[in-house]
Amino acid sequence: MMRFVLAACLALVAALPARAVDIREVTSPGGIKAWLVEEHSIPFTALELRFKGGTSLDRSDRRGATLLMMALLEEGSGELDSQGFAEARDALAAEFSFDASDDTVSVSARMLTENRDESVALLKTALTDPRFDEDAVERVRAQVVSIIQSDATDPNTIAGRSFDEQAFGEHPYGSSRNGTLDSMAAITRDDLFDAHKAVLTRDRVYVSAVGDITEAELGALLDTLLGDLPETGAAMPPAAEYNLSGGVSVIDYASPQSVVVFGHEGIKRDDPDFFAAYILNQILGGAGFGARLMEEVREKRGLTYGINTYLVPMDLAETWQGGFASANEKVAEAIEVVKAEWAKAAVEGVTAEELEAAKTYLTGSYPLRFDGNGRIADILVGMQLEGLPTSYVNDRNAYIEAVTLDDIKRVAARLMKPEDLRFVVVGRPVGLSAAD
Repeated sequence: MMRFVLAACLALVAALPARAVDIREVTSPGGIKAWLVEEHSIPFTALELRFKGGTSLDRSDRRGATLLMMALLEEGSGELDSQGFAEARDALAAEFSFDASDDTVSVSARMLTENRDESVALLKTALTDPRFDEDAVERVRAQVVSIIQSDATDPNTIAGRSFDEQAFGEHPYGSSRNGTLDSMAAITRDDLFDAHKAVLTRDRVYVSAVGDITEAELGALLDTLLGDLPETGAAMPPAAEYNLSGGVSVIDYASPQSVVVFGHEGIKRDDPDFFAAYILNQILGGAGFGARLMEEVREKRGLTYGINTYLVPMDLAETWQGGFASANEKVAEAIEVVKAEWAKAAVEGVTAEELEAAKTYLTGSYPLRFDGNGRIADILVGMQLEGLPTSYVNDRNAYIEAVTLDDIKRVAARLMKPEDLRFVVVGRPVGLSAAD
């Protein structure tokens, strides 16, 4: 019954209209900082934790250790084995999830007010006293191995991984966070404890909470949940050097169509020109049928079903990438159209009509992101990681509106380098070869 109560709360929260977000900075008695949005209309709290470092902290011969470790945090802790932990969590109608990315590991928790103390106590055991029981390790390891094997035959994954490998080489960004079959097989229980100590530490944690909780209650929760974690973790990896030049790489794959990932270096999130680049990307290859590349590659020429581009500002490198799929006999033409549109934007910028349409879309869609406590908590912790102030949620649309046509043209000339575009093609494209 309790699980249905939480589900009902989640549904109600998700249905709340977009609203002004009042963010408060909280510091616990023990010195742990967090952002809080109080929302007492429903007896429910969403908690988001991010720890910097992520899977980039893996040793090269133990790639996948951080991801495996995070997947095992809900597979038993303290005196509870995997089944016991799941039963205790379900009895509290709590929801926990654990994940890992290149730059962070994440912990998400959803809990009812009446069970908050017990839910926090259970979550604490997962963060501070994981068991890593042999049977759980082998079961989850097998799941990761299955993903690795599946990815090895998926053309979209192959294209993305190949681009990363060529771009970043031996840096962790150049390999899959899942690891390889060899590295996954080599991971020991001791490696999992080492990965745990490397990343789950107080010096790199960012926290947000949204819901039925006060500043004082959150402060006490932070010290209870995180106070026993180690103070410091492993040293952060160095910046990733981008190694790719322009051209085409072809990976043979038996299929009637080719998958293409393309890109070159991008822009840092804290660069003063980021908003102009963000709008430029929206006009060039953002969501929807109004984007230039969608119009030129799909609508006018029928070379693909869809194409998009995206800025990727990571902690240790930044790229500007895109992707599409096209019939083998059409992919060479599609690549030429992309390069031509890239070159055109680099020289001419965009039109006033395109800029206005992009601003309307980006400012109008932004409030829709704040559609529930969990979603808001996720946004807030992301803002902290990016070094943004609490005022950003109220100021963001003004930053968009402030971008001018001259800004777009200047940033396009600065960032868009058609001669640097690298196209990684997975398939059997007609008229292209690995030597191109």
